[in-house]
Amino acid sequence: MNAVMRRAVMCSLAVTMTVSAAACGDTGDTGVSLKDKSIGLLLPDNATKRYEKFDRPLIGGKITSLCPDCKIAYENADGDPARQAQQVRDMIAQGVKVLILSPQDAVGIKASVQEAVDKGVKVVAYDRFAQGPVSAYVSYDNEKVGELQGQALLNAMGDKATPTANVVMINGDDADPNAAQFKAGAHKALDGKVKIAYEQSGKWKDTVANQKVTEAIARLGAKNIDGVYSANDGMAGGIATALKDAGINVPLTGQDADLAGIQRILAGKQSSTVYKAFKPEADATAEIAVKLINGEDIKTVADTVATSGSGTTVPAKLLTAVSVTKDNIKDTVVKDEVYLMMQICAGAYAAACEAAGIR
Repeated sequence: MNAVMRRAVMCSLAVTMTVSAAACGDTGDTGVSLKDKSIGLLLPDNATKRYEKFDRPLIGGKITSLCPDCKIAYENADGDPARQAQQVRDMIAQGVKVLILSPQDAVGIKASVQEAVDKGVKVVAYDRFAQGPVSAYVSYDNEKVGELQGQALLNAMGDKATPTANVVMINGDDADPNAAQFKAGAHKALDGKVKIAYEQSGKWKDTVANQKVTEAIARLGAKNIDGVYSANDGMAGGIATALKDAGINVPLTGQDADLAGIQRILAGKQSSTVYKAFKPEADATAEIAVKLINGEDIKTVADTVATSGSGTTVPAKLLTAVSVTKDNIKDTVVKDEVYLMMQICAGAYAAACEAAGIR
């Protein structure tokens, strides 16, 4: 693990409702109050592994490195939009000046964003585009992510990718605007090349995805499924189990480069994922938040614009993702030290790692 990641992980251990450790932004005896330099961080759920494991410590660590006298307040909605709305109110009451918000429900949170802005709080939409008067948006080009997923599925299907081939699509949560963009991008890659024989949206949960694919198998027949699009790796885990139980071995997409997803790729249970490097996204967000605290121009970081579902156009930073298969695991998540090889190659995955040349 590189030094930046180690520092970020150490910071995450110190972040509670309000960070108290000096290494993570406590003002100590500097005389700077919470209400002077305070940044709130609200993440949407625990089901998506990346948020607690990567986003939280990386954002906290970068803020601290840029602004040692900043304080950080943190909450996770645990998949509950009402809880996140309350958390916004709590952050306002605590006196945060900038709020980094990854919405559980991008539409439903709009009133909360407006409430924050009315109280003088600058809101940065992180990873998911919250509706309302946000000051900036940082994410990946999510429609391109969907295209990468769709193309990776076609590549894995090879000669079987024909207009009569049956593909099952399990899209993400409709409350997440990213899910709609992933879906649009995937359709752009897949439509006309294969037949979308079954398509459903659901929560970002493996159990929900498992149920939906089990239903697709019952409806279409095990022999009549040629590939499965899963919007992320968490759902792909439940889908992989459903396919295995039905004796089906077909290409399966994913996204987020979760450790379990990488291991499934090595084991041949998943054909691809999408790696959205966590550090560049976290760094850009932290830089924008600190610039907003200091009254500086954010367009040096937010070098483009994006329009939310509510029609609000704001400065944005949109990063480029990478499709990951067994062939480039070593050049992506291993190279970037997202995971240690000893983590990826633990136990039953040792032989698969050896075969892929990543040990």
